[in-house]
Amino acid sequence: MAFEGLAEKLQETFRGLTGQGVLTEKDIDRAMRDVKLALLEADVSFKVVKEFVKDVKEKAMGEEVMKSLTPGQQVVKIVRDELVEVMGGANSKLTYSPSGFTIYMMVGLQGTGKTTTCGKLANYLKQVGKKPMLAACDVYRPAAIDQLEIVGKAVHTPVFTMRESNDPVEIAQAAVKEAQRKGLNILIIDTAGRLQIDETMMDELKNIKRAVRPHEILLVVDALTGQDAVNIATGFNDALGVDGIIMTKMDGDSRGGAALSAKKVTGKPIKFMGTGEKYDALEPFHPERIASRILGMGDILTLIERAENAYTEEEALALEEKLRKNQFDLNDFLDQMGQINKLGGFAKIIDMLPGLSEKDKQSIDIDKGKQELDKMRAIIQSMTKEERKNPSILNASRRKRIAAGSGSTVQNVNALMKRYDDMKQMMKKLNNPNALKKNKLFRGLMG
Repeated sequence: MAFEGLAEKLQETFRGLTGQGVLTEKDIDRAMRDVKLALLEADVSFKVVKEFVKDVKEKAMGEEVMKSLTPGQQVVKIVRDELVEVMGGANSKLTYSPSGFTIYMMVGLQGTGKTTTCGKLANYLKQVGKKPMLAACDVYRPAAIDQLEIVGKAVHTPVFTMRESNDPVEIAQAAVKEAQRKGLNILIIDTAGRLQIDETMMDELKNIKRAVRPHEILLVVDALTGQDAVNIATGFNDALGVDGIIMTKMDGDSRGGAALSAKKVTGKPIKFMGTGEKYDALEPFHPERIASRILGMGDILTLIERAENAYTEEEALALEEKLRKNQFDLNDFLDQMGQINKLGGFAKIIDMLPGLSEKDKQSIDIDKGKQELDKMRAIIQSMTKEERKNPSILNASRRKRIAAGSGSTVQNVNALMKRYDDMKQMMKKLNNPNALKKNKLFRGLMG
């Protein structure tokens, strides 16, 4: 998980601080020393750490904090606010061309996941009502065009290619015309990368920029490279001028130093972060939510958004109708359990819940939760269609057959049926006008 190491150390530091009724300058000095070490170990830029600790200490030593009833909590709030500021203050959204046709030019080194990120961005834009096209302008890397076509097919997005041309500028210009001809309103240009920044690469990117005038240049960097990612971002920005950063592989970076340093060092905001391999694993970067996660305060807003996206309005209305008519069966129960996957799985849900320290999260057996879910799914799938539609007919002999067919026990079948009955009763209590519509978070977490 992103920031796992940093989160654990900071939460441990502030656990002792918030438990004290009165804070001394010595207490704050000790805490700031621990914060400094935690940030440096997380691979945050030394310059950023130095300024961060200085700013926090100055504010923490203020009379308003020292004489407050909960000084420790005030210090935690200051640290959170400073973390938010370091990461850019507020979410920096994509901007769109006033003309209605927008071009995003994707740049970055090889191996950062740029081509896959093009697909993720197209998928994200489709979710907000845009009509994107991908353009294959990497004419050097073997199978780069083939890869983008595979990505485009996976996210149901057209891909423009010109295999007969070796001129990225010509391809980009032709792609603009084709996207406009088809009535699409977004063009995402996948450019060539290199193993390192070089003059030839930058000249080519400058030529594409000059030819098509992209509305935004988005730099894709690999979070796992730590401070190298920040140095690369600085290099691209100095030579080309970028409008935003997409930080990939955040789910594999337990330190998070690149994300904490990038905005402060480059002056350019992180607009998105990649949080997994699937094409829907691209999240807008919200500094305030990330800061809350780091300090163990959870991220309920993102969880709510995921829960809302997990259900279409039609699905919500259909479920509401079934509850009203008392027709909620085991097929519906199985669908509800599947919503966990739409929310990112157990691990991501747990990561966003408030009040859980990193140690608490690590003590939760996520694999066991997945196994339980798989076991329940196997039991339901071992039932006949009639048994799923009408669970009341499940007598002792039927339960014995289902247990044998699913490789479980009769006790497991009985336990599942109890869960089903409990959920059904719980959902009945919510069965009033607009209850399901209003409580999307509950709906999404029902599994």
